[in-house]
Amino acid sequence: MSETRITDRISEAELGEKTEKIAEASHFLNDIREAVGLRVVGQERMVERLLIGLLTGGHVLLEGVPGLAKTLAVRTLADAIHTSFRRIQFTPDLLPADLIGTLIWDEVNREFVPKKGPIFANLVLADEINRAPAKVQSALLEAMQEHQVTIGEMSHKVPEPFLVLATQNPIEHEGTYPLPEAQVDRFMLKIRVDYPDRTEEREILRATVTDALAPLKAVATPEQILAARSLLPDIYLDERVEDYILDLVRSTRQASELDTELAQWLEYGASPRATIYLARTARAHAFLSGRAYVVPEDVTELAPDVLRHRLVLTFQAEAEEISPDQVLERLLAVVPVP
Repeated sequence: MSETRITDRISEAELGEKTEKIAEASHFLNDIREAVGLRVVGQERMVERLLIGLLTGGHVLLEGVPGLAKTLAVRTLADAIHTSFRRIQFTPDLLPADLIGTLIWDEVNREFVPKKGPIFANLVLADEINRAPAKVQSALLEAMQEHQVTIGEMSHKVPEPFLVLATQNPIEHEGTYPLPEAQVDRFMLKIRVDYPDRTEEREILRATVTDALAPLKAVATPEQILAARSLLPDIYLDERVEDYILDLVRSTRQASELDTELAQWLEYGASPRATIYLARTARAHAFLSGRAYVVPEDVTELAPDVLRHRLVLTFQAEAEEISPDQVLERLLAVVPVP
């Protein structure tokens, strides 16, 4: 669909006004990109998805083998923002209290008072999240979904903006606890982090003579993030693009109406939460591109990251070693683009 057709239901004056607001509110995002680039070579797609999570307030799950700069990228993103950051190394012996905090006895006032845990930060890195037992994962779930934590009988709000960025290793299963479907569904995006190409790896080789990180100063504030986030609902989403989002998500549940082979691979499709997240991330992608309107390419670009962890494949698909990404590739090929 051409941009002219996409924007024919909104006036040029209104579109121009929105574009100016976006340009003014989004300049700090380029500063963050440049700051992250001082330490992280390549991985532009991963960095873009992290920025989308930051813009939308949606939690992000990074999956990739060790050594692909997942933790470094998150750490650098935190350093580029005037905000609080905590890294939690998930291990099998981690307790919920180690994450959310606990009640301690105050000798002076003769009462129990809450001692808040590391979850009370703007950016929380949950490193190797699938190594923690179910109780810890459940404690994290409340904070992710409700933006609050219960210690004793009292609920405490986490600071805003609040974002959980989690990592997991897909190839090592010993001593791990697979994330339940309810937990995985709370992540807006699941990003597959790939190996760098040869040119990028040569840059990495030359840039890492020592373990010392490049000096970095904060270039953005939480207020800028929240201000940019408030503009996302103003980004124009045409009804035809809405239909495309609905068609993609609903096709994961009604694949037999679209493609017989696809239907044999899908046991359960994505919930309406996927529809909401796909629209939000498409708006954020348009925002990063400096546009005040969403095009179908925004949806197509983000669909794999929003949907891959929300599909339950059939036994036949697993027997044929069909991955969720292969299912989504087929889905994007057969669902008509407006």
